[in-house]
Amino acid sequence: MFQIDLSGKTVLVSGATSGIGRGIACQMAHAGARVSCCATTAEDLGLVAELESLGAEAIYIPCDVTKEEDLEQLVKKTVGAFGGIDILVSNAGQNVFTGAEKTTSEDWQFNLDLNLTAHWRLAKLCKPYLEQKSGVIIIMSSNHAFGSISGCFPYNLAKTALTGLVRSLATEWAPAIRTVGIAPGFIDTPGNQEWFNAFADAAAERERTVALHPVKRLGATDEIGGWCVFLASDYAAFASGTTYLVDGGRSALLQDD
Repeated sequence: MFQIDLSGKTVLVSGATSGIGRGIACQMAHAGARVSCCATTAEDLGLVAELESLGAEAIYIPCDVTKEEDLEQLVKKTVGAFGGIDILVSNAGQNVFTGAEKTTSEDWQFNLDLNLTAHWRLAKLCKPYLEQKSGVIIIMSSNHAFGSISGCFPYNLAKTALTGLVRSLATEWAPAIRTVGIAPGFIDTPGNQEWFNAFADAAAERERTVALHPVKRLGATDEIGGWCVFLASDYAAFASGTTYLVDGGRSALLQDD
């Protein structure tokens, strides 16, 4: 019987209070893992209670991943609570869609700090613990790493760079640590709803976007969480160095921007 059991393993999930991160945390809890979560909010927004209701041990640590000292405390408190780290899901990120011409130096630096540098820093801080456990790193990229939309600069640059980070960590830190990436497409999250809300008719734009997908729907957060559980498991032990595009088939079609 095909079954994934992560009991006894500790997973650290960044950006976990909403959207894809929350879906990941919940699916990890379903699989039996202990879950350490972080986000920028002071409150956990009911996440710990939700994870505990699924039978998981869970903690929440407020953390701004763009601040190295916050990341250091995140890892220290996770190890202090659970004794180590087996799986890192580096998920925290934010859309920075300012366009190539209008992007300021401040926009550029914020995007790099959040959507690229933070993933490397967090992985490096977790490395001493992961390599003791045959650990797994899962880095959340985006379909923007493979094909983008006008106006999504500089976010798409950082997400493209993450595919290189996955390859580098997979080769340099092997065989003690496996590193893989996931590049979700349009997932039904508050962040993507903000994108739709930027249009004069948000509902019409959502329908137009859905129609571009062969599966004729947006993705669900628990689907990406399920990918994370699988990639963290022994069933995926031969997977490393690859970023998996999960976009409902949208990239398979030639279509107008």
